Amino acid sequence: MLVHRDINNLPPFKNAVVTIGTFDGVHTGHLKVIHQLKKEAAAVKGETVIITFDPHPRMVINRTFQNANPIRLLTTPGEKTELLGKQNIDHLVIVPFTKQFSEQTADEYIQNFLVNRFHPHTVIIGYDHRFGKDRTGNYKLLEQYGPEFGFKVQEIPGQVLHHIIISSTNIRKALKEHDIQTANACLGYSYFFEGTVVDGNKLGRELGYPTANLKINDENKLVPADGIYAVRVSMPGDSRVHKSPGGIQIAHPTSNIVHYKGMMSIGMRPTVGGTTRVIEVNIFDFNEKIYGEKLRVYVEYFLREEVKFESIDDLKHQIDLDKIHSLKLLGD
Repeated sequence: MLVHRDINNLPPFKNAVVTIGTFDGVHTGHLKVIHQLKKEAAAVKGETVIITFDPHPRMVINRTFQNANPIRLLTTPGEKTELLGKQNIDHLVIVPFTKQFSEQTADEYIQNFLVNRFHPHTVIIGYDHRFGKDRTGNYKLLEQYGPEFGFKVQEIPGQVLHHIIISSTNIRKALKEHDIQTANACLGYSYFFEGTVVDGNKLGRELGYPTANLKINDENKLVPADGIYAVRVSMPGDSRVHKSPGGIQIAHPTSNIVHYKGMMSIGMRPTVGGTTRVIEVNIFDFNEKIYGEKLRVYVEYFLREEVKFESIDDLKHQIDLDKIHSLKLLGD
């Protein structure tokens, strides 16, 4: 997949079959669109082109709302590129989304942006795709312009799972409500985020459960709701982590990745009088110092709410139970 960030210097696309969207999460609904994209491109011996935006349009258009109630992303730009790169697409075009770009009318968007820059053979969009100033552009407007500029248009209907439409908005809602199973089913993979291991207060080590305290690498990334979770953790593999018995080394094109089971706490730590929200991960069968390392956490199951215990002994007893529960859920 070729990634293009300069829309003023795009290559000539051959029979471009194009789709457009934010693709936040690259979820199963998006994959339905991508499947059709590849099918149509194969039929006309053309190239597949995905057009997406950075930053997320809502961060630019609704700046006042964003400041008060910021949108949190399912995938950072890098993660989105990684996930789309697995779909055997020819071209990914990342368009800088600016206030000026958002001011284009829907007609200008079609003529000046879509047609003049991409010369599409076919445009495929999801059922809810809107574009242009005030989001006035839609499938019907594209259909009207199609004959004039020589492109076809296809609309992919919404996909339904567990009686909800699969959408980035509904996946965010599920993650905020501890509904990890629905979120992961809609995504088609386990929700993940990345963070850097920073120094903590070492309380977990005193309890027999040393934790990696994580600082999220992208402040716009959505972190699930406070609570206790069963997780899997990956980190770059090297001679140090190979020594631990719990890791499974998996082949990777550029580096070795080691995966572990674990459990995660997100919250204020009320039992010990915590005053700030922290993310702590206990990695099973692992007791190495990894300060400064980048971890990827895959959120598999929600275990329980964060609660305040009467004593440290009560807290430790519950953590013992959490580990047993996590191992049972994570299996082999």
